[in-house]
Amino acid sequence: MGEEASIYSAAVSAAESAVETAEGRMRPSRPLLRLAGKAIGDYRMIRPGDRVLVGLSGGKDSLSLLHLLLYLREKSPVKFDLAAATVDPGSPEYDPSLLKDYVPGLGIPYFYESSPVFRVAQSKMGNDSFCAFCSRMRRGLLYGAARREGYNVLALAQHLDDLAETFMLSALFGGSLRTMKAHYVNDAGDLRVIRPFVYVRERQTAAFAQNARLPVIPENCPACFAMPMQRWRTKQRLAEMEGENGKIFSSLLAAMRPLMGDPPP
Repeated sequence: MGEEASIYSAAVSAAESAVETAEGRMRPSRPLLRLAGKAIGDYRMIRPGDRVLVGLSGGKDSLSLLHLLLYLREKSPVKFDLAAATVDPGSPEYDPSLLKDYVPGLGIPYFYESSPVFRVAQSKMGNDSFCAFCSRMRRGLLYGAARREGYNVLALAQHLDDLAETFMLSALFGGSLRTMKAHYVNDAGDLRVIRPFVYVRERQTAAFAQNARLPVIPENCPACFAMPMQRWRTKQRLAEMEGENGKIFSSLLAAMRPLMGDPPP
């Protein structure tokens, strides 16, 4: 594990040095590289020969993750394959068609999964569990794409803000201490799921996406605006608390570490 961590330390150092002189606006910022590289090393997320599939919604976070992994794939001594997959859930307001031309232009395989997730969720689930149900269905479709195309790792773009919101919601409304895992094996035991942005703040992915002029698809699910949004309210409360205490997310990360799991063997 120590050797692998040193490989990633070297990879991130090389990438940071390159950032200072490289041309172009598509390169990730040094803080983004440092934090994501540290998470990848700490949790042994990417291993030699891995085939990594990025779950790409087209939002600022998943597009930033895709470009970061493209950059690290070029700079890292650890060699891995990379592809992306988008799940179109059938919401009339969600149009990811732009990605069909954009992603193949990056030189990687791209898989487009279309399924009536939105309609099924509307018919089967109540307001409180709508988003969770959609998320599980989309995750299942990404698992299916990874298996079909021969990828053993699914990379998701949840960041530190997402983990903190989940932690607070679980503690305050669920009566338990839980958050998202940084790296785990799925229930079927055939895929590893990684979250390289677990140390990264949402404002950092937003800044990169804006500076790089990434083709971000806005968050526009009508259900999210029409239904109770406890997560959104939690986000606002955390922002208010951070205004009073600038170290709150560092403290939350320290509190969540035992819940984020250990790297799978």
